[in-house]
Amino acid sequence: MHDFLDRFPSLRVAVVGDVMLDCYMSGDVSRISPEAPVPVMRVTAERQVPGGAANVAANLAALGIAVELVGLAGQDAARDDLVDALRLSGNVQCAGVLGVAGRRTTRKLRIIGQHQQIVRVDHEDPVPCEAEVEERFLAAALAAVDGTDLTVVSDYGKGVCSDRVLRVLLDHAAAQGKPVVLDPKRLDLAAYRGASVITPNRKELADATKLPVETDEEAEAAARAAQAACGADILLTRSEKGMSFFPIDGPPLHLPTVAQDVFDVSGAGDTVVAVLAAAMAAGVPFAEGMRMANHAAGIVVSKLGTASVTRDELRSALLASQANADLFADGALLSRGELVALRHVWAREKLTVGLANGCFDLIHPGHISLIRQAADSCDRLVMALNTDASVRRLKGPSRPIQDEAARAEVMGAIKGVAAVVLFDEETPAELIEALQPDVLVKGADYTIDRVVGADVVQARGGRVVLAELTPGRSTSRLVAASSGQGVAA
Repeated sequence: MHDFLDRFPSLRVAVVGDVMLDCYMSGDVSRISPEAPVPVMRVTAERQVPGGAANVAANLAALGIAVELVGLAGQDAARDDLVDALRLSGNVQCAGVLGVAGRRTTRKLRIIGQHQQIVRVDHEDPVPCEAEVEERFLAAALAAVDGTDLTVVSDYGKGVCSDRVLRVLLDHAAAQGKPVVLDPKRLDLAAYRGASVITPNRKELADATKLPVETDEEAEAAARAAQAACGADILLTRSEKGMSFFPIDGPPLHLPTVAQDVFDVSGAGDTVVAVLAAAMAAGVPFAEGMRMANHAAGIVVSKLGTASVTRDELRSALLASQANADLFADGALLSRGELVALRHVWAREKLTVGLANGCFDLIHPGHISLIRQAADSCDRLVMALNTDASVRRLKGPSRPIQDEAARAEVMGAIKGVAAVVLFDEETPAELIEALQPDVLVKGADYTIDRVVGADVVQARGGRVVLAELTPGRSTSRLVAASSGQGVAA
């Protein structure tokens, strides 16, 4: 299955539907307003990410796939912010995101205090567009279908996917012999006839069919009723119960969830749709594509807010699903991919993961003290070492004294170190993003606001530990002493 992931960069997928800008404002809450019985939040961070159909596009791009995105937005700053956010996601062509005078770009602002969402504020115009705008939109959508391998239609009910748009687009894709994955919001599923697969969640399926969907048997009965209306295969996402696939012909397939720590479910359905579409376009057997989507959903719900899953993260999760922590010796030097895979194994076992980083050129008692404190703060400690090239950039051409292989071997032999990994970047920020540790450890000569990655760890409920330092102990002092230079106090 992992070989299929290597096909993703050669694929092109069209995404058509309701684009949005998801905004997050977070901060600290310590008091109630004297003006009204509401919390007062001191804003500490703001960020903007693609939402809706744009989030599907961002997820596809994160997998290495080229995306043609078609949607409607306003001629406003929110559209500019959305396009800028999409550019950061990867190869997303946004020429089809049409700016319409007098229409607002859909924008959802989530206000989060102390890691809890306080309120969501929606800016939107969920009304059908004018005939001339609809023609332009359709022309862009059909051109995108023609130039890609598969189409995703993301209908969020914001007035873009009208009856006519759906009918013309689905008939055109069928005539071209190209599959369509459709994420539905309508109660009348007949409008989606012609789609290859529709991907409702259990509330959407229950609302559309007026049937319960809690048990496997109830879900199958509701799915069959939906298929009578739309004629498509159905992938039903069932939250903590995982997901179920109901083909038109054949028995259902049920997969339990692989999520361990659910931090935020925002956009998880978009991730499922994106990975399923990518797998279909790559020719992955449906059952395997469904498993890939299931693992991707398990990754994304552990992240803060609307997020995407990279190809490396997905590869690691799939590897972890087949791996056993016993395959990796204690203190082994691992690649980043192997480490992320092992981190998923540890997550399944409910073990907390800590990360400390540094050059660790000549191990001395100060290092041992820091490592001991770091190991005591978590169940599994990962030590991230700067590569030789990175050390030279930091310390000068005479360093390191020991090469990275020797430093990794020594570090891995220290009690309490579960794994060692190398990083070549200027900071460990990318490694922290990939690993998502529960605990981040630095020396007490830092303050939390200066610790790289502290915001990432704290945003998902983790913590930063500032370890006590051993006075007078440093590699620089050892080097100076050995050369007879001495070190100023």
